[in-house]
Amino acid sequence: MAETLEADLKSPSTPSIDAAEVKKFSDMAAEWWDPKGKFKPLHRFNPVRLGFIRDKAETHFELEAGLKTPLEGLRVLDIGCGGGLVAEPMARLGASVTAVDASEANIKTAMTHAKETGLEIDYRAGTAEGLLAAGEPPFDIVLNLEVVEHVADPQAFLKDTASLVAPGGMMVVATINRTMKAFAFAIVGAEYVLRWLPRGTHEFEKLVTPQEVSTALKAAGLNTEPPQGVSFNPVANEWRLSGDTKINYLTVAARPGA
Repeated sequence: MAETLEADLKSPSTPSIDAAEVKKFSDMAAEWWDPKGKFKPLHRFNPVRLGFIRDKAETHFELEAGLKTPLEGLRVLDIGCGGGLVAEPMARLGASVTAVDASEANIKTAMTHAKETGLEIDYRAGTAEGLLAAGEPPFDIVLNLEVVEHVADPQAFLKDTASLVAPGGMMVVATINRTMKAFAFAIVGAEYVLRWLPRGTHEFEKLVTPQEVSTALKAAGLNTEPPQGVSFNPVANEWRLSGDTKINYLTVAARPGA
């Protein structure tokens, strides 16, 4: 199922839309599901962030651990979903998933892959503002993963996505810190030296610090946890949770219950 929020996409002032960023990822849309292609780093990163999301959801909603579909009965929003690399695992865990991206090319790729794998996901080309304007009911879990550093107005975007969290619900934000260490490793190292990502994927001045994320979400009525660092272990060739938040980090925020 897909819905295009046309009016939303035509508005250049919306906080979610940075036209250059949308084009950047639209041009790569066909490669989302190639584990050796331009999105190889996200494929490597996926296991650790999926495990983190599942663990936090089980704790927050007091779910029974170890179930095949622990998220059954929960509504999940994956905002800035790209080709569906997180939306599909969330659906497999039992959640009712709505996945939204400003790039129609990304949505078409995601819909095609979901159909091939037999998954029911409500994919929509649009933005968080479009969902709010349409009166979309809030979600139990809002996933805001690797997107805030690509929008036009991060503070407004965080406020809008926070508005989509239901009472008693939670949000997970994953992004890159704005530090010199992040510049050295996530931009220079990943894009120019190791070429894990295409050059220009990230712009240093658009990166967002944990404090900026926390401040915006608290202003929107959410309670935030301390950020969780995520680091790459070159020996094991895998990402792991760590105490270092100077490059990649995850932040969990919850809205008090009704």
